[in-house]
Amino acid sequence: MATPDLSGPVNATAPIPVTNAKFTEELGRRLHRPAVFRIPGGLLRWIGGGFADELLLGGQRVLPNKALSRGFVFRHETLRSAFEAML
Repeated sequence: MATPDLSGPVNATAPIPVTNAKFTEELGRRLHRPAVFRIPGGLLRWIGGGFADELLLGGQRVLPNKALSRGFVFRHETLRSAFEAML
């Protein structure tokens, strides 16, 4: 990403974002283990109140638009591809 025409912050995210539930499911699939650690949103709200909504349950859908507009090519565009390479 060292390029002279790129300045300021760049979102270091994959171009195809996933939810936490999808991340957990895909990780379980790759490790050949069940994804059993899903906590219901209602329980998180009961325990954490507004904190849970803002930081744990809310999604940001951050995309790497600046990197993509400058022609950056991701080695692993999908979560599955990244897990296959790493795990």
